[in-house]
Amino acid sequence: MVNNTDDEHAMTLQDIKNALEYYDITADRKSLYDDINVLRDMGLDILGEQRGRNYYYHVGKKKFELAELKLLVDAIQSSKFITAKKSHELIKKLESFASRYEAAQLQRQVVVAGRIKTMNESIYYNVDAIHSAIATNHKIRFQYFQWNIKKQMELRHDGQFYEVSPWALTWDDENYYLVGYDAQAEKIKHYRVDKMRKLTIMDDKREGKEYFKQFNLAAYAKKNFGMFGGEEENVRMQFSNDLVGVVIDRFGKDIIISPIDDEHFTVNVNVAISSQFFGWVFALGMGVKILSPSSVVERMKQEVDALHELYGR
Repeated sequence: MVNNTDDEHAMTLQDIKNALEYYDITADRKSLYDDINVLRDMGLDILGEQRGRNYYYHVGKKKFELAELKLLVDAIQSSKFITAKKSHELIKKLESFASRYEAAQLQRQVVVAGRIKTMNESIYYNVDAIHSAIATNHKIRFQYFQWNIKKQMELRHDGQFYEVSPWALTWDDENYYLVGYDAQAEKIKHYRVDKMRKLTIMDDKREGKEYFKQFNLAAYAKKNFGMFGGEEENVRMQFSNDLVGVVIDRFGKDIIISPIDDEHFTVNVNVAISSQFFGWVFALGMGVKILSPSSVVERMKQEVDALHELYGR
């Protein structure tokens, strides 16, 4: 009944009997009345109404509303870190929470054709293992790869295993990242989960607890543009007023916005200085200017000169 009825589609007792006969189950009207009452007692929201000479039943409130299922389907389909194969499997599972009529609507929601998806099927097991390692306070080890120009996986560090103390998982720029402590480098680092291979949980306990006592994952993600690392600097920047929404989206509402005239304002933000950061600045055009520190201003000029040299003035 869950998969065959909804607010727009109902079944008579005869329809229910016919459906049961398909599975070689026989039932009379009295037993069906009793079964429906038992299901109601168990919490299933079975509603009935008289229409003419027949009485119609349908399941009302379900675990998920159709709008909620559509939202989940869209999130799965648009997530780059979920492979195309796994996206299809997850959506099919979500369909089981809807009627077959609503399931057809969910399929119509899958219209994101040609979206780039990760090709690493092991990401789901990597995420599960990382969560387990965090819960049990253990380190993990894994190989890390990058793509070469032949579109082949190429192991970094000659295939040597990384040993990391995992402390958090974050989703940034459509990718899953592990944030952990590298004892050898004595610093916090992050790694793309879909670029990990042969991940295992170690017997060794995690290290770096003192580094994470005051660690703010949201602030870490804000200052690392596209999760590209770099030396952290407190940067003072000037923006035109029409970019205030862009600034709040990037750095949050807690930043202090200081108007300097009717058309401009300044902010001070902590940023990991990287080419990705300067790329973000370039993309905003003439509406943004880096004011300090001088080292970042000079680095910005070098980036501009390099672009001019590359593409011509």
